[in-house]
Amino acid sequence: MNHVTFRVEGMTCASCVARVEKALARVPGAAGAAVNLSTEKAGVDLDPAKAGAAEAVAAVRKMGYTPVVETLEMGIGGMTCASCVARVEKALAKVPGVIAAGVNLATEKATVSFLPDMTGPERLDEAVRKAGYEPQRAAAGGPAGEDREQAARNAEIAELRRSVFFAAAFTVPLVAIAMARHLPALHMVFMEVLPETAWGWIELALTMPVMLYAGRRFYRSGWAELRHLSPGMNSLVMIGSNAALLYSLLALLAPGLFPAGTATYYFEAAAVIVTLILVGRYLEAVAKGRTSAAIKKLMQLQAKTARVRRDGGEIEIAIDAVVPGDVVLVRPGERIPVDGRVIEGASFVDESMITGEPVPADKRAGDEVVGGTVNGNGAFAFAATRVGADTVLARIIKLVEDAQSGKPPIQRVADRIAAVFVPVVMVIAAVTFGIWMAFGPEPTLSFAFVATVSVLLIACPCAMGLATPTAIMVGTGKGAEMGVLIRQGAALESLAGIDTVILDKTGTLTLGRPTLTDFRLIGDDDEATVLALIAAAEAGSEHPIAQAIVKAAKARGLVPPAVETFVAEPGYGIEATVAGRRVQVGADRYMTKLGLDLGQAGETAARLAAEAKTPLYAAIDGRLAAVVAVADPVKPGGAEAIAALHGLGLTVAMLTGDNRRTAEAVATAVGIDRVLAEVLPDQKAAEVKRLQGEGRKVAFVGDGINDAPALAQADAGIAIGTGTDIAIEAGDVILMAGDLGGIVNAVMLARRTLSTIRGNFVWAYAYNVALIPLAAGAFYPVFGLLLNPMLAAGAMSLSSLFVLGNSLRLRRVRPMLAPTGAATVSRH
Repeated sequence: MNHVTFRVEGMTCASCVARVEKALARVPGAAGAAVNLSTEKAGVDLDPAKAGAAEAVAAVRKMGYTPVVETLEMGIGGMTCASCVARVEKALAKVPGVIAAGVNLATEKATVSFLPDMTGPERLDEAVRKAGYEPQRAAAGGPAGEDREQAARNAEIAELRRSVFFAAAFTVPLVAIAMARHLPALHMVFMEVLPETAWGWIELALTMPVMLYAGRRFYRSGWAELRHLSPGMNSLVMIGSNAALLYSLLALLAPGLFPAGTATYYFEAAAVIVTLILVGRYLEAVAKGRTSAAIKKLMQLQAKTARVRRDGGEIEIAIDAVVPGDVVLVRPGERIPVDGRVIEGASFVDESMITGEPVPADKRAGDEVVGGTVNGNGAFAFAATRVGADTVLARIIKLVEDAQSGKPPIQRVADRIAAVFVPVVMVIAAVTFGIWMAFGPEPTLSFAFVATVSVLLIACPCAMGLATPTAIMVGTGKGAEMGVLIRQGAALESLAGIDTVILDKTGTLTLGRPTLTDFRLIGDDDEATVLALIAAAEAGSEHPIAQAIVKAAKARGLVPPAVETFVAEPGYGIEATVAGRRVQVGADRYMTKLGLDLGQAGETAARLAAEAKTPLYAAIDGRLAAVVAVADPVKPGGAEAIAALHGLGLTVAMLTGDNRRTAEAVATAVGIDRVLAEVLPDQKAAEVKRLQGEGRKVAFVGDGINDAPALAQADAGIAIGTGTDIAIEAGDVILMAGDLGGIVNAVMLARRTLSTIRGNFVWAYAYNVALIPLAAGAFYPVFGLLLNPMLAAGAMSLSSLFVLGNSLRLRRVRPMLAPTGAATVSRH
């Protein structure tokens, strides 16, 4: 039995203790569950064959309490393939107290969730070292952390470059000697200079520096893999290259041990194998750096210093020293250092790097500004509200990093295959050797040796381990550039598979604020005069419709006159005396009550109502003066975005609490296929579930607090980033701008990324599976084809480079719909 102990938060009484103990006792294989309220600790003995720490934690969490779990991100040095990933994950998972461990080959990082009462970073480091890899504690966030991480990657690339040049310096003359000596025209020339055995010693002298210095990384990692009975790429390279070296060394020292004609030197094969694979590793390391380019770009948006007011003066301080409440000064053209709210001055701020919106945003007192954005020509001061890891930019960087570290379901299948792939290849290599020795032509041993080494080398699973993480890294990074944040890699796969998009109406499909859309004048009065009088009468009302009319008047530069008297008629409208004139505003029933004939104005109002607008009448001095209409307009580009979603083969539905007539009018205007009307806020998730029950894969798009359950229920939840923080936290995908085109871009990017992953897998697996028979010599009896081990090593490296190159193509993806620049609603 394994004893699991951890701290539990949220317990307040003996009843809580009993509930937690009962939950732990129900875990399969559990015994001796005990909970201490004063220390807030829970302990239980578990049968490792039935359950572990993860099941115990899940049981307590399900009861509504919070187990104390820590998450650590650590770098892993020395990984080369999917087998390495599986080995490190397995080693970390065996550490007592580890709940989950995920390893990403492309980022060379591990993310471990563990119980701090049972284990800690030192034990995790020890487990990684025992598995044959080097733990590297993840750098702290911020520019300095990024600089250290980049420096480590640059050091790795430099080390590989040195190894490649060193190996090439010995391998090139070695190959020249070995190949030229076997040419009929030059063979006798070489024999006249030195005998065959002397040339063998020269080849050995050129080979050993390559094997012992440039190839030492394969020995170090390969032996560790074999020691843990978990062979991987390094094992295959080590066995293949050393087989060539030992075969050649025996042929040089004791040729009499070999059958006639088989005492051949393969020194050049051993050296070329190591050199070619080092070249592949070097090119992979360079390409991996490019896959994380998006994170580097985001990091570069962070300012290094800030100018603040302190002690009656202005000082420049490091960005890390800014605290909430500091008054930060921003000059023209400067990058805004942290998030805050403008308190003085005004300017236009370029927020395109955060939201994707091309038009600079007007910022005045009370408006929020985001760290990392660039100020225009104005100057202003703002009060810092979020600093450090709490800023929008820092949260974006963390979201992208988390997404790049995650594994979609398609990767889990690949991991299971990779875990058994190398052992299967070693069995195939052994069988190949046996078949050639039993049935091969003379010289049998030479043929068997060449085929076996080729099988070992060509089947290295590097490409398999890189297939998913490189595409996820580039895809999520590209999304960040488009203003589409993907919270986890699994969201890409679920979003790519949707067939239905549900749009919440208010604040998602529409701007979320009533706007004056129509003003039809009746009679001879001047339009500006009538609108000013109506706005003055409505100024005393807090109703959103009244505020929309007042805002429209101010936008036209009108100054409403003073109101002398004001009377509200509940259910009908208002009456006010403005500048000596009687102004009455209300619905049709109010006008009828006043005895006014609506006539043609009634037809105009009916037509506006059919367009999902709210019509109102205005009478001045007892005479009908205007028909006005207020509506929550569809966001700019809404119709184009829905047409683009249709172009992607998606069904688009709209969900709203409005009456069906209003909802149908909005849907018709923008081309929506299906309307879910009169839905109460707490019924949104149920509507999503109902569509899923019809067999649909649903993406829900929302921005409000009451959208969070629906976002969580959907196969893919898309949160509008201009909405509430709760909606953003619930969404799998976040659109930093309120622009509906982001939905189209998100779906397109998800499909392209998933397609790239599938293409990578097809290449990686098909390539290995197809070339193993060629390497084994299956085509030799018919076509006389037998792969040289040197070519096998080159082909293996080529497979990885193809996968990396295919993933990097995602960097060239362009948005299907550009932002309109007019859809963002400021949050105050």
